[in-house]
Amino acid sequence: MNEIGQKCKQLLTEQNVDIFSEIDFDVNGKVNTLSFEYMIDTFMKASDESQLVFLTALQKATEVKEMGIDKFFEGMGQLLLMTHMSDKIEI
Repeated sequence: MNEIGQKCKQLLTEQNVDIFSEIDFDVNGKVNTLSFEYMIDTFMKASDESQLVFLTALQKATEVKEMGIDKFFEGMGQLLLMTHMSDKIEI
């Protein structure tokens, strides 16, 4: 795990958010379950600039506490699944 990924996980820990929390996504009748940890790890495979954007957005989401964090990961999960559907990333 790189330094930015560790910062993301530490940020969640400081906010008392379980990094193993999961969100279910229904895609064409098939349920896909992604954990916060999985999403962080997957986004840390992106470019350095994208990793910094992810960290900054997560920091902003923590400012509105749990609701912001949940919405942040819902959006990130949707992005991962859309990317997966376009066959550009392996889930």
